[in-house]
Amino acid sequence: MLHIVSDSSCDLPEDYMKEHGINTVPLVIRVGNREYMEGVDISSREFYEKMKSSPVLPKTAQPSPAAFARVFDMLSRPGDEILCLTISSKLSGTFQSACIGQAMSTSNVTVFDTLAASSGHALQIMKAVELASRGFSVRQIVENLTKYRDSMKILILLDTLENIVKGGRLSRLQGTVARILNIKVLLQGVEGAVEPLEKIRGKKNFLERVLEVIGQKMEDFSDRLFYMTHVNNEEDAFFLQNEITRRYRPKGVLVHPMGPTVSTYAGNMGIMLSY
Repeated sequence: MLHIVSDSSCDLPEDYMKEHGINTVPLVIRVGNREYMEGVDISSREFYEKMKSSPVLPKTAQPSPAAFARVFDMLSRPGDEILCLTISSKLSGTFQSACIGQAMSTSNVTVFDTLAASSGHALQIMKAVELASRGFSVRQIVENLTKYRDSMKILILLDTLENIVKGGRLSRLQGTVARILNIKVLLQGVEGAVEPLEKIRGKKNFLERVLEVIGQKMEDFSDRLFYMTHVNNEEDAFFLQNEITRRYRPKGVLVHPMGPTVSTYAGNMGIMLSY
């Protein structure tokens, strides 16, 4: 039997995780003097409120190797295999923790680096579930996942630079100027890291530019599934969902709230779009 494991930052619906028996290892979220386990004792909406009211940027911490090893050993039976998919190793130490946990465990574990976060991570878990249901071996799943991962496009839409200011990557003056000028920032995922793509003034122009960039990166979307996560921003997410569906006719466009780990970096109203 094959078991699929993920860290908690994948941002898949709880119902989906239960239906497919996917176990998660939670990351730790620190807000002020309090610590929370993602997906266990704090919801996305609760975190959004705490993040907005906190004068400093919340911090995240990867699960310990022992936490991964415990889950691996709990799941494993003679002859079973485990496939663990983690958030990008270029964004978090979670992949390394999972690899050490693999060495600590007596189970037959394969750890896969999604080189993505949130929605991009989620799509790869969904692909793994699909391939497993078709009887693919772990080796075949990893081969297919690697091709799928390497062809994936990831766009990150920052509505506000507030969290970048809180994190010290931008001065408060620069953040104020950006807010006054209504500047939005479009980033892209590149080989597991995040790189700036464009700065656009005004929300209407921003969303239109995102739709243009999608069309520039590909032509045929008929076999592509889009997955979009957002931080308290259903309005823009559903607008993009409708426009992507109307303009590009993809296989589907899914929308889900972003979890605390990735919300810390995306900030209020942020969106991550992967396909």
